Amino acid sequence: MSYFAEFALQYVDGAWRRGSGSWDIVDFDPYTGEKLASVTVATVAEIDAAYAAAERAAPGWIAAGGFARREVLERAVRLVEERQDALAAALTAETGAPRARAVHELRLARECLRDAGTLAVGPSESLRPAAADTKENHVLREPVGTVGAISPFHHPFLRGLATVAPALALGNTVVLKPHQSTPVTGGTLLAHLLEEAGLPGGVLNVVVTDIAEIDNALLAHPVPGVIAYSGSRRTGREIAAVAAAHFKRAVLDLSGGGAFVVLDDADLARAAEAVCFSRFVHQGQAGGAPASRVLVDRAVEREFTAELVARARALPVGDPRDPATRIGPLITPAQATATATLAEQAAADGAVPLLPGGAEGPVLRPTVLGAPADGPERLAGSALLTHEVHGPLAVVLPFKDEDAAVRLADGAPAERGAAVHTGNERRGIALARRLPGGTAQLNGSGVPDEPVARPRGLDAFTTVRWVSVQFGRSVFPF
Repeated sequence: MSYFAEFALQYVDGAWRRGSGSWDIVDFDPYTGEKLASVTVATVAEIDAAYAAAERAAPGWIAAGGFARREVLERAVRLVEERQDALAAALTAETGAPRARAVHELRLARECLRDAGTLAVGPSESLRPAAADTKENHVLREPVGTVGAISPFHHPFLRGLATVAPALALGNTVVLKPHQSTPVTGGTLLAHLLEEAGLPGGVLNVVVTDIAEIDNALLAHPVPGVIAYSGSRRTGREIAAVAAAHFKRAVLDLSGGGAFVVLDDADLARAAEAVCFSRFVHQGQAGGAPASRVLVDRAVEREFTAELVARARALPVGDPRDPATRIGPLITPAQATATATLAEQAAADGAVPLLPGGAEGPVLRPTVLGAPADGPERLAGSALLTHEVHGPLAVVLPFKDEDAAVRLADGAPAERGAAVHTGNERRGIALARRLPGGTAQLNGSGVPDEPVARPRGLDAFTTVRWVSVQFGRSVFPF
């Protein structure tokens, strides 16, 4: 099956249809430049239709109950397992992800679906203490209703499911807008698999479109009570502002990771391997992976840097369909240009090229930079350290003590994804608690690849109803 031929459409109210817009979003293979599909954009009319369908489907989906919802998600897990080869090929074609990375994403997607299945049958009611013996306080968790969701181009299948699966599990309906660069693997392919798994029509709707066509219609529409977004901090800020203006809850899963810190007692080979995975997996576009800054104790800087450069230089680059490839193309030529420009600006600011990188066709080879001779502080205002880096680029900055490491880590565009490498776990935990960002890993890559660690679930997609029960006659104090 050619997923791109089959599902280059809108999916609204359980039906596959063309958008009513006057132009197409063209989906390209980022390595070959081949046109994969054209999708006629959805207009405000499709947005209205999708939300209306979701609103109609909501009562039946809630009434189906948690066990029926879990069955749908379990069938979806089996479909992902059965079709791994075809799904991985689609991810490689649309995102440029090397085969190994695509398979890894599908494994995490299955875990995401399983994790959501546990939410579907989890407790939805609890008792809270009451001041009087004649009262009970019941706290109920109820679906928010309809969720408007926006998914990113990096790990599109996983990141789309990270919102869709728990929202559906908890009894909500969803209108999903995937990124324009990944309309199939981040959107319509999810709808196809869940439809085949038994999801009723209207419960999930997918609209492929662009803000140039719909402006804020997806965000400001009166139906959704929650807007869930995965992607950049800049866009997340704009979405949060629109959601707040319309009294909607914004659930944001923002890119921009914390620092990667290597202490003097770390296993340096292991740390260098973890940096390579963190900074170069998916060509440095992993979103929540640690930022480009790698902070290393001066005592081990030379040895660690040599290890890192050797490993980065050895990473095979090229065609993502080659099983040996570890570095494929960035999602667009513009992204490659932006990454190369960041490296050039950092070099102009004094950073020392340790591994020059450079282009090899549509692929950027890994780039590793070192601190200026007069110290890392000289790079404090560099765009490399103050902007999100979506490319295979890392800079190694030495520090003299842990206080200095914390100062260097501050200012990173961090939401999550810090890492600390050390041979002393207690020391590592203490330092991790001082670093910016919502999550950290000890002696790992820092890539937040545990589905349960993502900001999705009960708090995001349910509302709380408090019901107090009075047994017997009340005595009122007047």
